[in-house]
Amino acid sequence: MTGESGSDPGSGTRHAVVIGGSLAGLLAARVLAEHAERVTVVERDRYPEEVEQRAGVPQGRHLHVLLEGGRQALELLLPGVADELLAEGAPQLGMPEAVVQWQAGSWQRRMDAVVHILTPSRPLLERAVRRRVLADPRVTAVQATEAVGLAGDARRVRGVLVRERGAGRAAEPRLIPADLVVDASGRGSRAPLWLAELGAQPPREDVIDTGLAYATRVYRHDRHADDTDAAGYFVVPDPGRPYSGVALPTEDGRFLVTLSGLRGQEPPAEEEAFEEFAARLPHPVLRDWMAKAEPVSPVYGFRDTANVRRRYDLPGRRPAGFLATGDALCTFNPIYGQGMAVAALGAVALREALADRRRPPTTARVQRALLRASRQAWDISAGADKKMPGAVGSAARPGPLDRPLGWYMARVQRRVAVDPEVSAVFRPVLSLTRPLSALLAPRVARAVLLRPEPAVLDSPPLWRDAAGG
Repeated sequence: MTGESGSDPGSGTRHAVVIGGSLAGLLAARVLAEHAERVTVVERDRYPEEVEQRAGVPQGRHLHVLLEGGRQALELLLPGVADELLAEGAPQLGMPEAVVQWQAGSWQRRMDAVVHILTPSRPLLERAVRRRVLADPRVTAVQATEAVGLAGDARRVRGVLVRERGAGRAAEPRLIPADLVVDASGRGSRAPLWLAELGAQPPREDVIDTGLAYATRVYRHDRHADDTDAAGYFVVPDPGRPYSGVALPTEDGRFLVTLSGLRGQEPPAEEEAFEEFAARLPHPVLRDWMAKAEPVSPVYGFRDTANVRRRYDLPGRRPAGFLATGDALCTFNPIYGQGMAVAALGAVALREALADRRRPPTTARVQRALLRASRQAWDISAGADKKMPGAVGSAARPGPLDRPLGWYMARVQRRVAVDPEVSAVFRPVLSLTRPLSALLAPRVARAVLLRPEPAVLDSPPLWRDAAGG
């Protein structure tokens, strides 16, 4: 494979260019600054000084969750950043204790927390990361500039073609030469097209699309604590009950409420109809909460939710000096809350691959390491979405192991609702701190396969004592 040859992405890299200055791009730049003399981040937007939304993050107004695996990875890259977020008001929630959750046909006991999540707004998290990364004098952000192509040939990428945003297509692009180019431009990446224009082979794409759409509105609920000691609510969809609803706190005393439905059953953007849509959930608890809360924003919709994995790791005619990371490499149905965690885990994988003294970090080897960092999140989100009615795409067809694994996982999820022993393994797996194989360990398998079906809660545990926790 062409990408195995040529100088590696670590040693001898004088200048690295990162396309995209959101979370994955900033964290990649943080790692590359340990190896390159200079790192340039090319960003289409102008960064705001304050905690503000920006157009280049289309999901920025929606709920974001930093899973524990992502938090741990972020701390390795930027020590102390989680404490900064907490000091800025980002909520920290212990799971399953903090949230009233309905999943797999039953309510979950609010047992002692086994993992924790952070729920900052996306602008707050990005600002914290951006301040840290751009404080490094080796990292420079070129703002209001869009990448329009790659320079080089099928053997090697040698730079990025850019144009000032708003200059128009007639404007001549300029070249930013680079020894290494990292595509972190997100799920709308045009790199496959650019590689084809160089005579290289674009990656195969694995796609699973349920047609899920979601809509979000910001609320305040000053009397929230009068109704429950839980921090929020989460109704998880499944094939028989495809509607989802979640209400979780963010900074400044606000709650983000997100409702979702599959293709043909999308939540509306009209404000009154948005709240009526919550009646489709299997229990009125979230709709009742919304009726008492104060809406403080319009309704914002989002529909681009397919799972897409670009297989740059597979053999093919691809150039050295080019890597993809973040959503440009592997993007997930956002309802599972994995994107920010995988961006951080990918940056840690990049660091480890570049620092590996046992093997030279060739382009192809580093790219495989980046894909491995996303594999567990893909297995979770793609595995769940394959089962959803109406799922389509090149990877939507169930494989030979999907049926027995699906049967086993259905038993796991029923047990998780009330069994602390299984919950203590299942939730770290979802949080990307333990491998999926942990669910097949003998102790867990015995609980799942040999114990009788557990009695489930038939009403939402609004108070922790009521959950038997």
